[in-house]
Amino acid sequence: MSHSTYNQLFQQAQNALNDILELESASSTLDITKDAAAFSRHQNNLYIKYIRIFRKLEVVHDQIAHPQKWKVVEMLLEGVMGRIIEVRREMVDKGLSEFHFMDDVIQDLKLTPSNVEIPIPKYFSRKAVKLREERRQFFVKLLQEEAVTKEKEVPQSTDEAVRIIQIAERARQGRLRARIMRDIWREEQREKNRKLLPPVTMQPAEAATLIQKTWKGYSQRKKTVRQRDEEFEFIGMVPSENANKPSAVNLMAKETAENRHLLQEQYRTEYEKAQPLIKQTVMDTEGPDMKETYREQIRHWFIECYNTSGKFPDYPTVEQGGSDIIFAEKTPDQLLAEILAEEEEKENQKGKKGNVKEVKKEKKGKSKPEPKPEGFSDFLPDITEGNKIYTDVWRDRDESANLLQKHDVELEKEDKRKEVEKEIRLQVDELMREELRNLRMAVERDFSEPPKAKTKPKKARGKEKGSKKKEKDFTANRSLNSLCDELIEQGLLKAAPQVPLASYLGDFSYLGSTLLHANINPMPSLYDIRQIITTYAILPLAKNIAGKYPGKSGLQMMLHMVFKVAKLLQPSILWIDDAEKTFMKKVPKEERALEPKRLKKNLPKLLKQIKAEDRVLLVGTSSRPFDAELKPLFKVYDRIILIPRADYASRYVIWKNFIEEHGGVISNTLDLTSLAKISDGYTPGHLVEVVKSVLTDHRIEQQAKVPLTANNFIRALSKIEPIYQQEETAFMNWASKTPLAKKALKAKREKEALEAAAQEAANKKKR
Repeated sequence: MSHSTYNQLFQQAQNALNDILELESASSTLDITKDAAAFSRHQNNLYIKYIRIFRKLEVVHDQIAHPQKWKVVEMLLEGVMGRIIEVRREMVDKGLSEFHFMDDVIQDLKLTPSNVEIPIPKYFSRKAVKLREERRQFFVKLLQEEAVTKEKEVPQSTDEAVRIIQIAERARQGRLRARIMRDIWREEQREKNRKLLPPVTMQPAEAATLIQKTWKGYSQRKKTVRQRDEEFEFIGMVPSENANKPSAVNLMAKETAENRHLLQEQYRTEYEKAQPLIKQTVMDTEGPDMKETYREQIRHWFIECYNTSGKFPDYPTVEQGGSDIIFAEKTPDQLLAEILAEEEEKENQKGKKGNVKEVKKEKKGKSKPEPKPEGFSDFLPDITEGNKIYTDVWRDRDESANLLQKHDVELEKEDKRKEVEKEIRLQVDELMREELRNLRMAVERDFSEPPKAKTKPKKARGKEKGSKKKEKDFTANRSLNSLCDELIEQGLLKAAPQVPLASYLGDFSYLGSTLLHANINPMPSLYDIRQIITTYAILPLAKNIAGKYPGKSGLQMMLHMVFKVAKLLQPSILWIDDAEKTFMKKVPKEERALEPKRLKKNLPKLLKQIKAEDRVLLVGTSSRPFDAELKPLFKVYDRIILIPRADYASRYVIWKNFIEEHGGVISNTLDLTSLAKISDGYTPGHLVEVVKSVLTDHRIEQQAKVPLTANNFIRALSKIEPIYQQEETAFMNWASKTPLAKKALKAKREKEALEAAAQEAANKKKR
């Protein structure tokens, strides 16, 4: 696509942002207590519109070449991304549910589920390519060294080596003997069939007619089947043979996108090199005039203040803003009035001795941060600022002379002029403070008091009351390599597989809002889980602590090392499998030796050490959460997400995609509809296991002669235990005890009580 295409897409995103900022102002008038349904519709509408803007900005950010526009797009993209997370959290807090069904809103907006799915920005992976590759090589090297060390530690005996060679040789001889016996059996079958054939008594003309009839019938049937398949493929009833093969247009689009990435890097490099040169040019050409102008203005301010009050003013400090206050669109009289008011206020404060004790008491007490008001957003100011920059700078800018979309020198001069002004003001402030000091010494020499001797402040003994205790570093003298070596050796640090989030398959829930209107609580789909994973988490690394670091001191060392490495290698994932075992009510006898509850006390303490700026995510998974104590479990994990069983649409998508991914060919003989219906109650992991067991290399080679059927998969599926209704009910009952579910139940009861009271009042009026 051309530069103008992405400029137009940028403009469309900005127009949508203007509309949504107006919609944001309307949210303050909505009250959930009065009209919960209207509030829910408003939030769903807001959420979907932000996602659509986010998708447009993500494409523009990935492909736009202009380096200065790219900076504005990045600001808006990060702001919109943060606002999406904020809106979702508001929906969870107000709706008291992790899942929200928006099929009615999507239908009203004439959209499809793919239009409102949150994409993972491409610049996430592009930005961290170098870091990810370095980390991958780092772990590969450590894992290889660990494997070599283990091989050296366990030398192989001669008898063991001979036994392995004998097994391999006997297997080779067995395969060779089987191949020979198969060839002999086939030759015997051919001889037997040859003897059973009757002698040929047909005339050549009759034989030719029979051959023609047979061939024409075969060719016509084949032609009819091909035409039927083409018709079904055209109307979308059967998958296309080339559906998974990229077309020439797609390959060309991919190549163009890669070329634009290279163009982006080239333009950005040129822009970064040009910035210091442009700044120096502005400094050399305009700097001297700026410096002289500022000095004249400040001298004028000195004289005006002296003529008005009879003394020179106090020069604003760096913390107060320096000469920025003087040039903040105020006259010298206004500035003088402000200075006099400040001095008068200081004198009044000195006279009030009783207030000193109160101030000291306030300082002694711990000041708690004020809670943010409801509806406050950390990201709306960034969105508003980016939108204003686009409106003021880019919307009406004539770029007819910049067809290549390189950086705009004049625009950069405007930005650098502000930096130059700031630097020159700092220089002028130093000079003018010295000049003001000399003026005072010259004019007020007779009235000045002798300087008092400076006394050294006494050193405070002991620790200050408010000082926090430093965290003890048990591994202060150890390098990152040594820490990783030990964690790898103990099986606590493992490399994560490269799995894209798109491989977590699941279809959209098309009847969610319809069921809600019918007072039926719908089950979320795997599509909803994928959306939540996009918002809350990423794929985890596996960790196992059974039998490692025994005892209290060993536990502290293990947790310290894990959290320290996680912070050093952030962004990182801490994954605890069987998370319920840490908080088990009663440990079974067979698991007591593993000490599963030893993390219970130390884990919450270490989680408090993870700051907001640390990109460390703790993820726990459990197949038996009802075995754990609820209160400590909910204290450690902020979000509790129940993974539902796959619905029919999701099972159909999983069967289709995984069969094709593992080399299977979906033909008319394979009834995916029946397969998706029969597999109700099985998890996606079960379906993947079945596909892998059926589609062996030998079976894939046979597909041309023996196509796949549903029976091939049903036989393997019947050997796996499904998830029964009783087990699913147990999970649902446990999920109803989570804090969010309890709040939802309480709100529902309050609503029912209010409705009952209103109905009773209405009945009394009728009487």
